[in-house]
Amino acid sequence: QVQLVEFGGGLVQPGGSLRVSCAASGSISSIGVMNWYRQAPGKERELVATITRGGNTNYADSVKGRFTISRDNAKNTVYLQMNSLKPEDTAVYYCNGRVLPIGMPNFRDYWGQGTQVTVSS
Repeated sequence: QVQLVEFGGGLVQPGGSLRVSCAASGSISSIGVMNWYRQAPGKERELVATITRGGNTNYADSVKGRFTISRDNAKNTVYLQMNSLKPEDTAVYYCNGRVLPIGMPNFRDYWGQGTQVTVSS
């Protein structure tokens, strides 16, 4: 069984910073691409940032220059450092990973339960 668990959400003032983490655990053989998504109330879930196993990254235009995605392959953990936060960044942030479970032939998509990030004064 594979689980992704997010940590680190909370309330932050506009202009502030926050780091969210996502740890994968369980019977894991390998982890490929990992992503952060977010979903604001009344809106569709959107892709925020992507990182490959080798460290190549990609960002949504709305967060470029403010957010940084990184990962620690030894810890099966991905991070999202969020700086210069704006009220419109308020959302539930979800971790998504392509994981190869031990004993399985193919990678599978796994999702975390989400963590709330609220940007408000």
